[in-house]
Amino acid sequence: MSGEYAFIADLAREVEVPSQGTLSRTVYSDNRLKAVLFAFDAGQELSEHTATMPAIIHVVKGEAHLTLGEDHVEANAGTWVHMAPNLKHSVAAKTPLVMLLLLLKPGI
Repeated sequence: MSGEYAFIADLAREVEVPSQGTLSRTVYSDNRLKAVLFAFDAGQELSEHTATMPAIIHVVKGEAHLTLGEDHVEANAGTWVHMAPNLKHSVAAKTPLVMLLLLLKPGI
């Protein structure tokens, strides 16, 4: 990596899905963006919560059930979701899951 860019060749290889658990790892952070890679074993979940800033979920590998406000959707590799600040949401892994969460920090 250089100060001018960040490069990750394969997000799915940056984390190992834990057996019967969940792992999160920050892969990038600056004053505008925080990128957190999550790995969930099948059956694991991130319970309903909100974020104070806009956020993007990108499913890299696996299948999940997402709750977005009042909506329930199925997600798989390639699914992309933009969420407004304070939207209640949750993630439940149906299979081993790798997901990238992008938190969009307020401008300076």
